[in-house]
Amino acid sequence: MRTAFDTNVLIRFFITDDPAQSEIARLELEGAERLILSITALCEFVWVLGRRYKVPKSEIAEKLRILIEVDKAEFDRRAVEAGLEIMAAGGDFADGVIAFQARDQDAELLVSFDRGAVKRLKTLGQNARLAGTADT
Repeated sequence: MRTAFDTNVLIRFFITDDPAQSEIARLELEGAERLILSITALCEFVWVLGRRYKVPKSEIAEKLRILIEVDKAEFDRRAVEAGLEIMAAGGDFADGVIAFQARDQDAELLVSFDRGAVKRLKTLGQNARLAGTADT
């Protein structure tokens, strides 16, 4: 069966502050024929690990790679790789996903209030500008 997993199941697989739920998460993930990992759940996974559990970005990227390297995982590989690329440059996973989806939907410009994201995106060749400015 193709089974989609909510963020909280993915978190419990890696974070063992509730051993019973961690074991259930492991059994659910191992028991699924196909793991459907939505980009929304993966963005939330990264955010929760970083904000709630204070996991460093390098460890978050490692955990994310563990999830996506499972043979039975189905996800938007290009979006995830874009998110990981921005994370490696010091940015937020979601910013990379947003930028990827903008390009994928033929957006010619990405506008944000996040100075750091705009700078990183420009460095990576994306047409981006700070909201409220004319600079592109």
